[in-house]
Formats: sequence, structure tokens, C-alpha cells
Amino acid sequence: MAACAACGPIPGWAASGLLHPSRRQLDPAIVAKYGTLTLQGDGVTLEGWKLPARGTARGTIVYLHGVADNRGSSLGAARLTERGFDLLAYDSRAHGSSGGDACTYGYYEKRDLSRVLDLVERQPIVVIGSSLGAAVALQAAAEDDRIKAVVAAESFSDLETIARERAPTFLTNGSIRKAFAIAEAQGKFVVADVSPVRAAARIHAPVLLLHGAVDRDTSLSHSQRIFDALAGSKQLIVVPSAGHNQALQASVWPRIEAWIDQVVGSL
Repeated sequence: MAACAACGPIPGWAASGLLHPSRRQLDPAIVAKYGTLTLQGDGVTLEGWKLPARGTARGTIVYLHGVADNRGSSLGAARLTERGFDLLAYDSRAHGSSGGDACTYGYYEKRDLSRVLDLVERQPIVVIGSSLGAAVALQAAAEDDRIKAVVAAESFSDLETIARERAPTFLTNGSIRKAFAIAEAQGKFVVADVSPVRAAARIHAPVLLLHGAVDRDTSLSHSQRIFDALAGSKQLIVVPSAGHNQALQASVWPRIEAWIDQVVGSL
């Protein structure tokens, strides 16, 4: 007789997968090249780096990476230092070399970002996030008006929806509900409260959304829902033929730079 998935170990396994994405460590040679900056989040120590602006200083870019990634992906945004922006990036909690045991997809991560912003001297602040980082940036922008603009690539609209969409097909609805309950108890957060789409209505800063047209991991519909919910200045760029983690590609950066120039110039 088939075992009941909701009653066995499967929900615990699913909850663990949600809370504990794999840690991807940086190449020591990259760390040696760019150095390490220790930052304090909300009860957790974060490892990051800061790349200084070149030329006339114009502000600070804070880069937030995706799930199971690390601050190394911020180097794609290093081109912005040539345009007068400091680039600050760090490994999210439970990622890379940072502390923390559980990823909560913005519930605590937005508080980490707020603590990091306490140390930023060069204004204005523009936050660029990819996937998980985009979701964190949007949730933080709804609460922290020091964030003057957000570039959000491939964000999910809310944690419950994306977790259900990515769940293995053998998981029943009951086992998914139980997995959420286990994750909430162990991670000390509320799944339903992790919602960039709900945060969108409270964001006053300009937002640039980017999403791959053929993203099969987080469908374009997630960014479309966020776009519809945003009450302020907004733009959505759909990147043709791009899958997940491919929206921030070389051909798109000039459009991002032009958008940032326009936003910063209007402040």
C-alpha cells in the first residue's frame, strides 16, 4: 500500500529544501582580488565587498544575488562603478560565507538589507536584485524609503505560489501544506508574509522589472503581477529568449544604465 506523503518524512524533506538551499562558495582567488567586508544583518553576520566608484561619485548600488548563489554574481554590475556608483554586495543569510541557517526569502533578508543600508554613506541608493535578491529588494523598498530605485530581475510574486509551482509532482497538496508548517516553525517566519506582489502597492520608489520571456523556473506571470500591483513609476522589460537568471545579460545592461541615469538625475 502506498505511503501517505503528508504523514511520512517527505514534508520534512521538502521543508528542509526550502529553508536550506545549497551554499555556493566563492573562488578564493576572487575573494583575494576584491577583499572581504564584514557586515551586520538582523542578528546575523554577512560577508560582502565594496567596489569603489570611479570618477565623479553619484551614489551607491547594492546588489542582491539569487538563491543558491553568492555575491560573485554582482561582478556583472561592476560596470556601474565606471558610471560613478559604489557597488556593495554581500552573501545573503544562509548563503556563501554569511551566517544564518535558514533562507526566508525576504522575511528576515529585508531586515538584513536595512541594517546594511545603515552603513551606506554615498546617496542615493539603488538596489539591484536577481531572483531571490529581486524579491528581497521589492519587499525592503516597501518599508525603507532610503531605497530610491529598484531593479528587480526575475522576481517571484509570492513565496507560496512559487514554492508550489516548483514542488516535485509527487508532493500532494497536504504534504505541501505540512512542509510549509514545518518550514515556518523551524525558520521562525510566516510563508504568507513573503509577498513582493503585496509589497508592490506600498513602494514609492521607481521600479524597473526584468524577466526572461522563456523563464521556466519563475514564469513571466510573476513579474507581470508585480508590475500590475506597483502604484508608482514602473517599467517592465521582457528579455526575448532568456530563461531564468538570464535577464541581466550584456545586451540589456545599456537599458538598465539609461534607466538608472534617468532616475538618479531626477532626484
